[in-house]
Amino acid sequence: MSNKEQEVLEQYISQHNLKITKQRRAVLEAFLNCEDHVSAEELYKIVSSKEPKIGLATVYRTLSLLTESGLAVELDFGDGQKRYELNYAHEHHDHMICTECGKIIEFHNEVIEKLQEEVANNHGFKMTSHKLDLFGICRECQQ
Repeated sequence: MSNKEQEVLEQYISQHNLKITKQRRAVLEAFLNCEDHVSAEELYKIVSSKEPKIGLATVYRTLSLLTESGLAVELDFGDGQKRYELNYAHEHHDHMICTECGKIIEFHNEVIEKLQEEVANNHGFKMTSHKLDLFGICRECQQ
């Protein structure tokens, strides 16, 4: 587990008069080891295999803390299940979501980024953040 992420979480928890627990550390470690966009239930399965006494509610609460502290970002791809991905020291990217198999493809495109900034500027809009999710059918599902 990265010391930086652990420091961020511990500082956030300390500022809010909470305690850093073994369970929260276990959730953070499992989350940091996830390569995919993980749901709370998926993360719970991973964590509970190593920490059998941990509860789903603890995973949900810890994911909330990770999001509030800026370590994670909550994603909603419109399928009724929230997912989480690492946000700390992570470069911005957008997503393509396959509506057939659920595959999520991350991408970054400078032309799209610049165009979004131009659109905002043309409307006198100060953009503070954005997300772009494209929905369709991936190459594998098209075959």
